[in-house]
Amino acid sequence: MAERKGVLLRLDPAVHDALTRWANDELRSTNAQIEFLLRRALAESGRLPSGAAAPPRRGRPRKDARPRDDPPGEGSGEPTGE
Repeated sequence: MAERKGVLLRLDPAVHDALTRWANDELRSTNAQIEFLLRRALAESGRLPSGAAAPPRRGRPRKDARPRDDPPGEGSGEPTGE
């Protein structure tokens, strides 16, 4: 995966506060909310590059998620049926 770029962004404090509240409502960080909004705006305007990487998955893995190479009964804590 390509390294992510850091950007210094100056915002009006009221705009930052509104973004932060919105991000909290959607369980995202402020940074992730800004990236979400930028990607959506780019996609809607037809300007999102086709080679753009998908946004990184954030947060905890789902409880029912299991690595593909971890078959049931081999370290997953599931019974093997024996």
